[in-house]
Amino acid sequence: MVYVNGINMHVAEKEDPVVLFLHGFPELWYTWRHQILAFAASGYRAVAPNFRGFGNTDAPPSITSYTCLHVVGDMVALIGSLGFDQAFLVAHDWGAMVGWYLCIFRPDLIKAFVSFTLPFQPRHPKLKPIEGMLAFFGDDYYMCRFHEPGKMESEIAEYGAAAVIKKILTDRKPGPPILPKQNPFGNLRDIDDIKLPAWFSDEDLKYYASKYNHNGLHMYMEVGSKMMCRY
Repeated sequence: MVYVNGINMHVAEKEDPVVLFLHGFPELWYTWRHQILAFAASGYRAVAPNFRGFGNTDAPPSITSYTCLHVVGDMVALIGSLGFDQAFLVAHDWGAMVGWYLCIFRPDLIKAFVSFTLPFQPRHPKLKPIEGMLAFFGDDYYMCRFHEPGKMESEIAEYGAAAVIKKILTDRKPGPPILPKQNPFGNLRDIDDIKLPAWFSDEDLKYYASKYNHNGLHMYMEVGSKMMCRY
């Protein structure tokens, strides 16, 4: 645990010089568990934090504490706490969005950046990201459904964190991820019948579910959607 930017942040790390791994949703530092070992074996200091609100990192109660400036500020403070002037950055999904913001606000801290699944998207001068998503994908698009606090909690509760994570990480339907207002994750029996892929074990699922249950899955959805869509 390290104290940065007003919160206690959980990090997994090994060796040196520093490579910072940023997770996506619904993920945790655990996503990078194999890469941490591989990079450490190559002589790097591999560091994978849990973002604020995730896992064992502090979860401030107010949603206003999760703007891009808060989350990027956490990463700036984390790099400083490690005693390095610069870090290699490897990031996935909305963690990559944090990475892009970090490169925009503090490019001096980033030695090189690898972004998975998320290309650089310059901000539209007039259109907010959430407005663009609504226009292109409709209000059932997953980020639009997550954006308004309190709307999906009861639906999520019916399934439970393990079932929701399992559905998200194994879904292979083409097209944008849509969560209909009725049965957003499909039939519960269908979820029980899903076979996990070779790269994702029952043990992995139990780990993710236990950590997401720690603060409540709704907090994670709101954190990501607020940071990516509102600001």
